[in-house]
Parts: sequence; C-alpha cells; structure tokens
Amino acid sequence: MKLFIDTADIAQIREAWSWGIIDGVTTNPTHIANSGKDFDSVLEEIFSIVDGPISVESVSTNAEGIIEEGRRIAAFHKNAVVKVPVMIEGLKAVKVLAKEGIKTNVTLCFSPLQAFLAAKCGATYISPFIHRLDLVGHDGGELIRQMRQIYDNYGFQTQILAASIRSPKQVLDSLLAGADVATMPFDMLRALYQHPLTEDGLQMFLDDWKRVPPSRLFTSKAGA
Repeated sequence: MKLFIDTADIAQIREAWSWGIIDGVTTNPTHIANSGKDFDSVLEEIFSIVDGPISVESVSTNAEGIIEEGRRIAAFHKNAVVKVPVMIEGLKAVKVLAKEGIKTNVTLCFSPLQAFLAAKCGATYISPFIHRLDLVGHDGGELIRQMRQIYDNYGFQTQILAASIRSPKQVLDSLLAGADVATMPFDMLRALYQHPLTEDGLQMFLDDWKRVPPSRLFTSKAGA
C-alpha cells in the first residue's frame, strides 16, 4: 500500500518526504487556503519536492468546467492528478479526461456503488472517506473491503485511495482490506512510527550502553 500525505503545508511535505516513506500528496481547497500562499506557488513547491502523484482538486460543479480545469491541472505537471467529486457532472468529466489520458482521483466516496460508477468511468483513483463514515456509525473498513471485492470481481484498474484517516487503526484496517493507497495528515504519518514499547526498549539500550567501555567503532558524537 502506498502512502500519501494529505496537506499543502510545504514544511510538513518536505519533512515527510525526507523519511523515505511517502509516495505522493493529496491536496484540497481547504489545505491550499490554510497555507496562506497563492495556489500556483504552493503547487510549484509541492511538485518540486515530491516525485509522485499529486492530487489537485477541481472547483467547478459542471462537467464542462471540470474538464477545462482538469486539462489545465494536467498541463501544470506530469505528476498532476485531477480530483473530482463523485457526482453525475463529475463522472461525466472523468470519462472525458480518462479518454485523454488525464489521471483522476474521484473524491468524497461513501458507498461501494459510487466506487463502481467511478471505476466504470475510468477513474485512476477512488477516495473513500473512512473517518467520516465511522463518525456516523458506519464501518469505513468494510466499505474498502466491498470496493476491493467489486474491483477484483470485474477487473477494474481503479486504485482504492483510503482518505479521511485519523487513527493508526484506520491505517491498519485499510491495509488489511486491500486499499492500494492511504492518505493522511503529517501527524498521523508520524504516529505510525510510535509505540511505547519501542520507546522504552530504546531508552533501556541507551542506558545500558553507558556502562560499556569505549569502542573504536563509536567514537563520534553523531546521533547523540
């Protein structure tokens, strides 16, 4: 499963990219607005850091507008992916963009039937919103499992991009359910590394090392 970071914060993207685990980025109008920078400059910085798929959201609500915006987004950079909401006008646009070889990420998916329709229209990615489903008493992990079965049953190539992730358990659920990608905020990515037993074990080893006689292998203070 690939990992994307869900943000437009350049410092966070740069830091997460340095960890070696990030495969791409998802953005949305809220992230761009929160960056406090103009749209084009934010995108230019993101594309200069991450060599992978970068989802950029369209803002029109009719097919013609989405298609026009999608073409401009795709022309901006070879790694650009056009985010489109799962609605009739959105999927009409996805059908056209897919025929032109433009990659799309169909977003705001909350049902397996929506995912089925997006795949029929040639979506590159489909983004089920896991946490938002969990908040209203549904099972986001079960949605991914249903989508996986439908896509496998009929040979759809659309990749399942688990979104709206707010806990390590939701990441694990996405992995076990067969998601192709999971996107999450910076703090959530960092939380995947953390476990209290790891921290306790590391501290024990460091404390014990202080009792070991000096070694020629470890003469540098680097990493202390």
